[in-house]
Amino acid sequence: MLSLFQRKRVPPAASAPTPKPSAEPGKGLMRPEPAASLLATPRRQKLLEHIWQRTSLSRRQFATLYLAPLERYAELVQQFPASEAHHHAYPGGMLDHGLEIVAYALKLRQSHLLPAGATPEAQAAQAEAWTAGTAYAALLHDIGKIAVDLHVEYADGTVWHPWHGPLRRPYRFRYRREREYRLHSAATGLLYARLLDPGIFDWLAGYPDLWAALLYVLAGQYEHAGMLGELVVQADQASVAQELGGDPSKALAAPRHALQRKLLDGLRYLLKEEFKLNQPQASDGWLTQDALWLVSKTVSDKLRAHLLSQGIDGIPANNTAVFNVLQDHGFALATPDGKAIWKATVTSDAGWSHSFTFLKLSPAMVWDAADRPAPFAGRVQADAEQGVPTPQAPAAEAPGLESADTVPPSTAPTAPVPADNGVAALLDLLSDTAPPVAPEPPSDPEPASPPSPTVLPQVSPAPSRDRPEPSGEHFMAWLRQGIQTHKLIINDAKALVHSVAGTAYLVSPGVFQRYAQEHLQIAALAKPENLEGWQWVQKRFEKLSLHRKQASGLNIWTCEVTGPRKSRRLHGYLLSAPEALFQEMPPDNPYLRLLTEAVKRENSAAGNKNDNEQG
Repeated sequence: MLSLFQRKRVPPAASAPTPKPSAEPGKGLMRPEPAASLLATPRRQKLLEHIWQRTSLSRRQFATLYLAPLERYAELVQQFPASEAHHHAYPGGMLDHGLEIVAYALKLRQSHLLPAGATPEAQAAQAEAWTAGTAYAALLHDIGKIAVDLHVEYADGTVWHPWHGPLRRPYRFRYRREREYRLHSAATGLLYARLLDPGIFDWLAGYPDLWAALLYVLAGQYEHAGMLGELVVQADQASVAQELGGDPSKALAAPRHALQRKLLDGLRYLLKEEFKLNQPQASDGWLTQDALWLVSKTVSDKLRAHLLSQGIDGIPANNTAVFNVLQDHGFALATPDGKAIWKATVTSDAGWSHSFTFLKLSPAMVWDAADRPAPFAGRVQADAEQGVPTPQAPAAEAPGLESADTVPPSTAPTAPVPADNGVAALLDLLSDTAPPVAPEPPSDPEPASPPSPTVLPQVSPAPSRDRPEPSGEHFMAWLRQGIQTHKLIINDAKALVHSVAGTAYLVSPGVFQRYAQEHLQIAALAKPENLEGWQWVQKRFEKLSLHRKQASGLNIWTCEVTGPRKSRRLHGYLLSAPEALFQEMPPDNPYLRLLTEAVKRENSAAGNKNDNEQG
């Protein structure tokens, strides 16, 4: 996949040995620092950790594809501000802004299927390239500023330009008074080849949609860059809002049309690949001359399953809520009394007739005129009275927060927000629980050697028409793939998987519910055993014997989630070996503490003692 790893990196011609710095750089001068020193602050290390967590790479691979460009960026921008009097207008502001916008952009990228309109198999195959392209576009979007906005010179008055390579001697800088606003976008092309290896360009050029979008972003032509341009603009706004004391969560909130695009792309895919239309009896819907009638429960269940399988969270588990969202966004046409659900009778030309509850859509929203299928030969007649209440589905708890022992839902608390220039608030936005440690250096004995192209995980979902039958083994393969592709995020407040006690911790029943929601055929498999779908999956998982049992023989372990204001508990399974899920074991989640039976007895005794003392 990554042919860039087949060649050795050629160092820039200007990268001469750094002269030994003098004790003092001189009045008004700043001494250039190496990347390791510039990136060593706790704040920047935490941002690097967030960036790594949103890739599907090992530490070593991350060092080549991400950390190396970030280090070159750091050495090039040094202590320059990001602006003279606006955002990040302080020494080192450009480096902070660069790291922030990359972290924000990768968080946003996780909510999008890219390239839009491609098959799930193609999107999975291109996932890491689009993630890397998003990071590069975000990192480089302002790099032209140091070429056209700043005047930089050495102590002897020699002018430095960024195409000379990193600064090597003490320097001073000032903003050019005559600078032209937005010229920096055009100047980006002068510098991005200094930050990215030729091999990276070779790799990205193999994906035409991504390559074109990236070139448009680097040229400042965001209007032609599609979703990649939107991600960079939105991430930039979030970083600026954070630094200026605004609300970056508003900038990070997906715009209305983003949700519309996901729903519409999902419907188009299902209509092309899975839905059966205009069948005499067993049909998912019927297309007439003026409307597309989709059986309401079928479209809701399958649309939810498809979007979840693509890593898109936030899809309501309640069908009523799904219908309302489709209606609110203009997909589902309302009945005369304003409802989303229609009741209508289908009659074929052969005389077969049956009544269903439907969602009614405009065909023009789904197909271009040339691609529209032939209409149904029979007719679909809406009932005269459309006062049908929307069918209610059982309300489901938020996945990942439930207890197998009917304990109230728990959420991992966010870290306290100290007065530290907004760092904690920034990190809270990037992940609901701040990461515990900064990235460790690659553990490989030869970190300078680029890894082989064969070491990247090659994870692709099974074809949609021929998915394996649900089973315990398939559940584990699905879970492992979701973690590797970051469709399932670990150690987040709503995560279904955490790293605890040196291994993986599966939140129950949330992780099993999520699997069942994506695989609708489980309901039919569970029915003969009189089980809920998630219970059927849970039993198959237990039969694999991949989990540790407590000394008492119990399967379920309790974790205490601690925060600044309150503590709650999660319940789940502890795997015997982390290798069953993780390619590289992440640090333990610092907000979760495994409770053994002895600890729970001690806590209970302490609680009783306090009650007696208070009594």
